[in-house]
Amino acid sequence: MMRGSLRAWLALAAVGAFLGACAESQLLIHAAKQSPPKEETPTGGRFKVGDPYQIGGVWYYPAEDYGYGETGIASWYGKEFQGKPTANGEVFDMNKVSAAHRTLPMPSIVRVTNLDNGREIVVRVNDRGPFAHGRIIDMSRRASQLLGFEMQGTAKVKVEIVADESRQIAEQMRAKNQVAADRNSGGGVRGPVPDAAPRGAVLAQALSAGAGTVAAQPLSPPAAATAGAIASQPLAAPLPPLPAGGPVTTPGPATVVSSAAREAVQGAPTDTPVRVVPNTGGNQIFVQAGAFASADNALRLQGQLQPLGPTSVNAAIVQGQNFYRVRIGPLASVAHADSVLERVIGAGNSQARVVVE
Repeated sequence: MMRGSLRAWLALAAVGAFLGACAESQLLIHAAKQSPPKEETPTGGRFKVGDPYQIGGVWYYPAEDYGYGETGIASWYGKEFQGKPTANGEVFDMNKVSAAHRTLPMPSIVRVTNLDNGREIVVRVNDRGPFAHGRIIDMSRRASQLLGFEMQGTAKVKVEIVADESRQIAEQMRAKNQVAADRNSGGGVRGPVPDAAPRGAVLAQALSAGAGTVAAQPLSPPAAATAGAIASQPLAAPLPPLPAGGPVTTPGPATVVSSAAREAVQGAPTDTPVRVVPNTGGNQIFVQAGAFASADNALRLQGQLQPLGPTSVNAAIVQGQNFYRVRIGPLASVAHADSVLERVIGAGNSQARVVVE
């Protein structure tokens, strides 16, 4: 009887030990799940230009183009990309002021003016896009609200790079990238990296009538790529009533927000100052099918495109060289321009684009 009781007691003790071990294991597993994750040092975004790329049969040529200026149609993007990485490794926040551009360095600072209402903001470019053929810039939802076109979905805009601040950002971000590369390589940081100073005066390039700049391209573009790189003349129109909402400053001399470069490195704020600028001309929409050094080539394309709408050939000077622009329009709406643009691209003019003048 004693021997049986001892065996029973030992069995119970073994079961108790096993259950205790299980309970301890479960406690450790639970504790591991609940313990805070190891803190990681945020790396933030990187300075990036990128290689030429092709989307939808159209080639794009990223470049450090500090004379960039263009008119066209803006769109905006939001919820579907919220929290996702941008093209330079940051995290997209639709409630902050930012933008996507197809070729400018990331990050860059650009000045965007809504040609319909005169509203103007300074925006940080940190993403690639838009890739709809008829758009030149994609704004975050908050940026579209400040510019006053969230409900419409698109706006006629003028986009100009803020050259000095964008150069300064490039220097700061390159230095930041180098520090990160040194740490990742195990070599340590070689020393403190001083803040970059602006390199001289703004590299300004006056835009001639309908003219702009031809971006530097590391690869040979398609035959009509030069035409697609010509920026239209900045436009203006009588100032309509100011839309409600958003911080606004009164018109004044063109100035650069002093904190633009710092915000471009550290992250853009939710709000940014909005200026209202006077407009003095029209803001009609055209499809520019091409621009040629030869008037004969321009006239030949004009004849081919006549069935699509009123087509004209206009002379423009780009960096001292004569070009002949072939345009269809003016067109009644953005939707009409999109339809005409797709037909022009489908006819083999892959660098055609929508311009506002």
